[in-house]
Amino acid sequence: MHVSSNPAIWYAARASGVAAYVVLSLVVMFGLTLGGKAQNRRWPRFSVEDIHRFGGLLVGSLIGVHVLAIAADAFLPFSLVQLLVPFTSTYRPFWTGLGIAAAETLLALAITNHYRKRLNYSFWRKAHYFNFGVWGLASAHGLMAGTDRGAVWLAILYGVSVAGVVMLGVWRFGRHVFRSPRVATAGAVTVVALPLLILGPLRHSPPAWNAANVSESLTGSVIRNGTNEQQIVSFVGQSPKPQKLLVRADLLVAPGALERTSLQLEYLPSGDVCRGRVTNVAGESFSGTCRLPNGEHRTIQANWVPNAEGTGVVGQINLSA
Repeated sequence: MHVSSNPAIWYAARASGVAAYVVLSLVVMFGLTLGGKAQNRRWPRFSVEDIHRFGGLLVGSLIGVHVLAIAADAFLPFSLVQLLVPFTSTYRPFWTGLGIAAAETLLALAITNHYRKRLNYSFWRKAHYFNFGVWGLASAHGLMAGTDRGAVWLAILYGVSVAGVVMLGVWRFGRHVFRSPRVATAGAVTVVALPLLILGPLRHSPPAWNAANVSESLTGSVIRNGTNEQQIVSFVGQSPKPQKLLVRADLLVAPGALERTSLQLEYLPSGDVCRGRVTNVAGESFSGTCRLPNGEHRTIQANWVPNAEGTGVVGQINLSA
C-alpha cells in the first residue's frame, strides 16, 4: 500500500472531466442557436458568439486540468504516449482513445478559430461542424470510460445534456419541423431513454472487493498540526490492488484522549464509501471501525514508524470484518 498526501488529484480528474462535458454541451447548444433563428433584440448575435467563444476556452481549460490530473494520479498510471496517442492506453483503450481524439480535435478546431480571418470562410464553416463530432466522441468517452458513469445523478446529467443538443439540433436543421411537436418528442425520448440505458444495459458494475481480510504494507507520511496539548493528525493511504482503496483518518488528539475523530474508506472505481470513527490511538498507530452502505462493518488497524530517510513513514494496515 502506498500512502498519498494528496488524494484530491483523483477527485480533480473526475470533477474536471464531468465539468468539461457539461460546458462542452452548453457550447454546442449555444452554437446551434447561431443560425439566425434565435437572434432578437434581447439576444443579439454578437452576445451569443461571445458566450460561445468563452465557453470554448473554458472547455479547453477544464480538459487541461482533466489530463494533468490523470497524468499525476497513481491509480491508473498513463505514460506520455498513452496520453497523446489514441487507443494506446491499457485502461479501456477504445473508449479512452475516443476521449483523446475528442481533445485533440478540439485543439485543432481552436487553431482554426484563431486564424479564422485568414482562412477561406467556406473551409472554416465546414471545419466548424467537427464540433458536433467532438461532442459525440466526448459523450461516448464519458459514458463508457468514466468511473462514475453508473451513478444515477450522472445518468440524469447525460440525459439532460444529450436531450438539449438533440432538441436544438432538430430545431436548427429541421427547417420545416422546428415548430412542430417533433422537437419536444425528441427531447422527451432522449431525456428518459438515455438514463435508462446507462443504468440498465450500459451500466458499469465494477468488480466487488471482499475487503474482509486485507493486510498491506504502507509507505507515506502523517501530517501533524498543533501543540503538545492538542494536535490534529491526518493520515491518508491508498492500496493499488485489487481495487484502489483510499483511507483517510482525521484525529483531534489531546493528552491521553481522542476528542474528535473521523475515518473514511473509499473503494475506487466503485465509489463505495465506508464511514466511521477512530476508536484508539497509541503512539504510532490507530484503530477504528466503519460501516459500508450495505450495512457491513470493517475494523481497521494501522501502525507505522519513520522511514530511514526521515521523510515519511513505513508500516502495516489491516482490515477485517
